[in-house]
Parts: sequence; C-alpha cells; structure tokens
Amino acid sequence: MNRPNIWSEQKEILFEDNHLLILNKPAGVLVQGDNTGDEPLSVKAAEYLRFKYKKPGAAFVGVAHRLDRPVSGVVALAKTSKALSRLNEMFRDNKVHKTYWALVGKCPEPNSGHLTHWLVKDPIRNVTKAYPKMHPQGLKADLDYQVLGQAGNRFLIQVNPITGRPHQIRVQLATGLGTPIVGDVKYGFLAPLPDVSIALHARQLEFEHPVTKEAMCFRAPVPEMAHWEAAQTFYTV
Repeated sequence: MNRPNIWSEQKEILFEDNHLLILNKPAGVLVQGDNTGDEPLSVKAAEYLRFKYKKPGAAFVGVAHRLDRPVSGVVALAKTSKALSRLNEMFRDNKVHKTYWALVGKCPEPNSGHLTHWLVKDPIRNVTKAYPKMHPQGLKADLDYQVLGQAGNRFLIQVNPITGRPHQIRVQLATGLGTPIVGDVKYGFLAPLPDVSIALHARQLEFEHPVTKEAMCFRAPVPEMAHWEAAQTFYTV
C-alpha cells in the first residue's frame, strides 16, 4: 500500500500525539466530505494513520472544526473520541484562540479594529450576507483585525475571529471594510488566483490540550505560492 500523496513529505503534519493530529491543510482540500464526493482531509488523515500504525481496520479521525475549501492552514483533528468531545466543547465555548492571515488589495481604514455583523447564509448559493444591525435570521459574528503591513502590492491583515460562522472572515472583511480577500471572487475580489484558492490562511491555533491540559500553540507556514511570498517577511519564528 502506498502512502497517500498528501503525506509524501509529511510537510502537512505539524504535530501528532496519542490524541491529536494537527495539520497544515493545503488550499483546495475539503476538511470533511460533501456532495462533491471529493476525498476530504479527514479521510486522507485516516488513511495516513492506518498506514503508519498498520491498523487492520479504519482509524478514528474526528473533525472538530472546518476551514473553507479554498482556505489553507491549521486544522486540529482528534484521534480519540475523548479528545473529539472535549475539542468540540472548546470550539463551541470559544476557548480556542484562532489567528488568520489575509491578503487584501487595499489598506483598510481604520488599520485595526473590531467588526460585528449578523450573518445570514444562503445554503443554495453557498453565500453569506453580513448585516450591520441585528437580523432576525442572522447569527452574530465578531472579529478583531489589524494590518501587519504591506506585502508586495497587497496588504497583510491579521484576523482573530471571536465567533466561528460560515464564511465569517471573508464576508466581514468584504462588507465591513470594503477589502475582499485576494482571489475571493465570491465576495467581491475582481479576479481569481491561478490555483483558485483565496489568500486566507489559518495561521495559528492556541488551546488547552483536551487530555493533558497542556497549553498548546500550533503555527502553520503560508503556502509556497507566489501571492504569499511577500508575507513571509512577517514571520516572527
């Protein structure tokens, strides 16, 4: 049996122990299966674990959170049901600190702040609309942002979502700041990127280990793509 291609150099594996598998998800890969039938990250991870540990049956992989398909970055998967249950609770109670990097075409004004919207998702079109005031069908969404600086001909924004809503960062930056994410034609950017990804990257996850209770921090390098090259100057580690 051959190792699945995604694991060929193991660059995607940020951390693994008995309870967690932390990955740097490539853009374009689903986290969990949908109606496209494409193989998701959760299945690829189960194949990797089955291969690594020579398991005769399926390996357990639990999904506690998702990234949109065109988004790259840190994903935490659970290898045990105990870890999954506790991770689900931490994400639900906003006890996981999330940091994203986004490239936009112009510098937002102001260059740091807090955004609050009420989001309504259209499941047919798979588009979310943001309202500045309470909406009877909306879910409240909050995030903090700050401009880290100019990255080539783009601007790099650090985003810390407080809630976890579908397409939250994408629609809030586009609606609240007028700065759609590079490549995100769904929310107003003028042209797609060559690989059809968007320049949104889940840079860091911080949380308490669901079993050992140790403070954990996982940071993922940005993709090795031309549009991210200038952002690498902002690495602190």
